[in-house]
Amino acid sequence: MRVGLLAGIDRRLKAKPMKRTIRILGLAAAFAVFATPVLAQAKECNDENKAAWYDTFLKNFKGDPPQQKIAYDAAKLYLTSCPEDPADAQAAYMKNKFVVPYEKMTAGADVAKQFEAAINSKNYAEQMRLGKLVLAGEPENVKVHIILAVAGLNDPAILGESGQYAKKAIELIEAGKPFAPLFDSNKDKAMGSMTYALARSTAAASPTDAIPYFLKAAKFAEQKKNPQLYLDLADAYEKGPRAKLSDEYKSKIAPDGTETPESKLVLANLNQVVDRQIDAWARAEALATDPATKKLILDDLTALYKYRNKSEEGLTEMVAGILSKPLPDVPTPITSLPAVTPTSTPATTGSPSGTSGATSSNTAANGQAKTGSALPTGAAGTQNGTKAAPKPAATPALSNKPKPRRANHRRS
Repeated sequence: MRVGLLAGIDRRLKAKPMKRTIRILGLAAAFAVFATPVLAQAKECNDENKAAWYDTFLKNFKGDPPQQKIAYDAAKLYLTSCPEDPADAQAAYMKNKFVVPYEKMTAGADVAKQFEAAINSKNYAEQMRLGKLVLAGEPENVKVHIILAVAGLNDPAILGESGQYAKKAIELIEAGKPFAPLFDSNKDKAMGSMTYALARSTAAASPTDAIPYFLKAAKFAEQKKNPQLYLDLADAYEKGPRAKLSDEYKSKIAPDGTETPESKLVLANLNQVVDRQIDAWARAEALATDPATKKLILDDLTALYKYRNKSEEGLTEMVAGILSKPLPDVPTPITSLPAVTPTSTPATTGSPSGTSGATSSNTAANGQAKTGSALPTGAAGTQNGTKAAPKPAATPALSNKPKPRRANHRRS
């Protein structure tokens, strides 16, 4: 899916190209008085020439208006024609007061033009490279930070790097730094978009750490309606806490394949995560507008919902009302399961087994349910001593679940 943030920035950057350097970088105004330096050809260094060159420099450096190019050419001719002399006060003055700052400024202007060209051509790797050079001279240019944050959303190779610029942009926006005309000068739009960019960048390295950023981004009005955000959130849940808990669950199962108190506790936490993933996919499906995309999301959602609930019953109603419900926060870890109170079964004369109070075939000799039997919805897990509880609402054998086709959910 097209990320709304990118579309908005693209529209802004394409508008009125003749003014874009001034608006986006804030550099052109400072450099407009300078022309690209042309190195003068060295001439004989004698007192007469030196006096003439210095006089031309002074008249144009301090003229009204100043003629920077002429002043630069004269100063450069003086400095290149004559050997360096520490006692030459005129040479030192021209070099330190004008030539060095001038060359620094014109170099910056050239970088700014190249940066603009990279924006126009959508060369995101070059935007990152050149934007860093711009920021070296203007470390608090919030617009450049925004552009570098967005560049990572378009190029996976620099996605991990772009997060630091999204984070800095958030800091500068909160401090009141101007970012117009991006995001229609709307602070909430800018903050939501940068928080989403930070979430995407963080997810590239640590899906679990990215989840709070996705949840925070969804609190902003425009991002709240972004179906891609919820697909990314579901993906972060799957690759982060769900993958970890799934591995942990398998390690807690007893060697004979039966459930243990430890595996039941892990499963309770795992089910919470799966429920968050279902919620995120349901929101993505409800918000998607392209019929083909909606179908792809619904196919994955249906498989996961059925996997969790052993039935599709209630899915349609859940999707229909999902946007009226608050987005659930990161689940609070469950640290203990409810205490189990066994119910005794009176002895029965003539029991088929010849014993009284025999356990059912679904229950292991140690009183624990066999794998694949008794865990109720919510995975708290209770036993009545004679009969296994209903089939679990979620099976932790995650390898059997159809893998989501998230690649098909996005459109560049």
